[in-house]
Amino acid sequence: MSAVSAACRPYQAARPEAELLERLPEAIARLRRLAPADRDAVREVLATLTSGMVFDLETFPGEDGAHLTALETVDELDRYTYLVAGCVGEFWTKLHVAHRARLRAWDVGTMSAEGVRFGKALQLTNVLRDVPRDLREGRCYLPTAALAAHGLRPADLLDADAMAKLRPLYEALLDRASEHYRAGWRYTLAVPRAEWRMRLACAWPLLIGEATIAALRRHPNPVTAAPPVKIPRTQVRSILARSTVTVWSNAALSAQAARVRGPAAA
Repeated sequence: MSAVSAACRPYQAARPEAELLERLPEAIARLRRLAPADRDAVREVLATLTSGMVFDLETFPGEDGAHLTALETVDELDRYTYLVAGCVGEFWTKLHVAHRARLRAWDVGTMSAEGVRFGKALQLTNVLRDVPRDLREGRCYLPTAALAAHGLRPADLLDADAMAKLRPLYEALLDRASEHYRAGWRYTLAVPRAEWRMRLACAWPLLIGEATIAALRRHPNPVTAAPPVKIPRTQVRSILARSTVTVWSNAALSAQAARVRGPAAA
C-alpha cells in the first residue's frame, strides 16, 4: 500500500489530498487495530463511498461546460446522494449504537433510515448550491428527464435566462431536501440530551444546511451565481454559538431550526 500511495503522490497537486496519500499506510494500520465489528463497518461504508466516486467519474467524463453530461432521472440523483453521503448515516448509527450505552434502546433499522435521509439532505444541498461550478466542470446533477419536463436541456442551464423555466424544478428539489432535513431533525432530537456532543455534531450541519437552503430559495438565480450561494461566516458563528445553549432542549433546538429555516419553509 505504501508503494501505491507513493506512486500516486506526484499526480496529486492539492496538498491536503497529497498528505492523505502520504499517510495512507498509517490509516490502514489504524483500521487493522479496530475491533472486528468496527473494522467491518468501516470497510463497508468505504466500499459504498468508493462506488459513489466511481459512479461519479464514469458518469461525468468531461471536464468543462463544452462536454456537459447529466444524470438521467431523479431516482439516479437519489441513488447518488445515498452512495456519497446517505450511507454515512447508516454507518454513524451502527457505530454509535454499538458504543454509546444511552443509545442501546434505539431501533437500528428505523434510525439508520433516518440517518440515510440526514446524509441525503446535506448532499442534495451541496448539489443545488454547486450547480454553477458543476456546470463549468461538465457535470449536471439535475436530471435530464426532469429538465425535459420543463422544456430544458442540461446545456440550457449555462444561460442565465433558463432560471425562469427551471424555477419549479429547482424549488421541488429544495422541497425534497427540506423533507430530508425533517428526517435529520427527528434523528437529532432522538439523541439523549446527555449525549450533547453527538447532538451538536448532528445539529450543526443541519442548521447550516437549512440556512443554505433558505439562502438558495431567496436568490434570484442560484444556478448562475458566482461564487455559488453560501451563508456568511457571521451567520455560521451565530448558529454555532446559539446551539451550544439550545442543544440541551428539544423545544429550543427546534425553535432555532425554525428561525434558520425562515417563514418560506414553515
